[in-house]
Amino acid sequence: MKCEICGKTPQSGHNVSHSKRHTLRRSLPNVHRTKIMVEGEPVRVKICTRCLRTQYKTPR
Repeated sequence: MKCEICGKTPQSGHNVSHSKRHTLRRSLPNVHRTKIMVEGEPVRVKICTRCLRTQYKTPR
């Protein structure tokens, strides 16, 4: 679970209940395996959806 473009990895934090007990939790990045164009040829990479969205927004 790591984005090959921005390097985003799982993060840890706490669930906090109504009684304020803290238990550990993990937030996983939304990583998808997709093809993107790199130097004119398609390459299969694992990237997060934020980077995938940015790829579509940049002018070609």
